[in-house]
Amino acid sequence: MKHKKRIQEIKNPKQKRIKIATKSVLIGRLDREKKGDHFKTAIIRLFEVNNPHKKNVFPTKIYKFTNVEKVRIRKLNVSYYLEGNDIVVNDLEELYMIREGSKLTLKAYQFEVEKRGKENE
Repeated sequence: MKHKKRIQEIKNPKQKRIKIATKSVLIGRLDREKKGDHFKTAIIRLFEVNNPHKKNVFPTKIYKFTNVEKVRIRKLNVSYYLEGNDIVVNDLEELYMIREGSKLTLKAYQFEVEKRGKENE
């Protein structure tokens, strides 16, 4: 019998700066974690493939940051699909997540791809 790989979920990591290798990321939001929270929860899902929302794949790792006012996305090519609520960032080499109070900043090394084709998926 084959064992399913459990997805690692990390909530409010202690490190203020996180560097992690990944190919793509989905950025989303969840409801407030506690009644006393002023802001919603940011959810960052990491994947080993581009455009994971178009494929039947699970994230390799999930980060949840509670009580986040805003997520800053620095110098990255992103896609926002109006059918959903997530922001997709493809063609990554590594991602940096920096938590400063109620703000979360995302930076990354990203390969520049002009047009998406099957070879870039």
